[in-house]
Amino acid sequence: MSGITDQQVEKYIYSLLPARDPQLRKMEKYAALHDVPIVGPACARVLYQLARLIHARRVFELGSAIGYSTLWLARAVGPRGRVYYTDNDPENARRAEAHLRRVGVLNRVRILVGDALASLESTKGQFDLIFNDVDKSAYPEVFRLALPRLRTGGLFITDNVLLSGHVARPAARGDGRTRAVQEFNRLIYRSPRLFTTILPLRDGLAVSLKVH
Repeated sequence: MSGITDQQVEKYIYSLLPARDPQLRKMEKYAALHDVPIVGPACARVLYQLARLIHARRVFELGSAIGYSTLWLARAVGPRGRVYYTDNDPENARRAEAHLRRVGVLNRVRILVGDALASLESTKGQFDLIFNDVDKSAYPEVFRLALPRLRTGGLFITDNVLLSGHVARPAARGDGRTRAVQEFNRLIYRSPRLFTTILPLRDGLAVSLKVH
């Protein structure tokens, strides 16, 4: 529980979620046991729903860990779609590849190991959806790199934009992460090219529509 929404309300939201398939539940359990950051089922359903709504076929994911959100997005784009997975950790990538293979969507995913922002720069073309979940100190740079790579009508979605509530208070001296997320939130709301809403779900999910 994030502490952003009322605890009882958050428990209620999660109690309504339909049961996930065994592979997703296995990934959720592993993430909880090993402190691996994943978006969790409530936010993952938002990703899936929005990707389906815009008929996304080409998705770039910045920071994919064990591939939990990758799996949801791969299912959303369909058999003709492509999701680009990125992570610095080769072990994470191997684990993600195994999960994706087991559920039969690995052929929809390209695994990129290394710096996520560098991977975005080296991957050609535009995208229907870009999902940002990298190190929070890099968020302003992600804004600058990702926006030109998104098609008009595409979605730029970012996790952890409320940062456990820290963004609502002045950042402490030396707290670069909070300052970076605060700057990022200002950028996405002030950009004339984006229409943004922050959803106070889990740790805050920003949904930005590229309007032109």
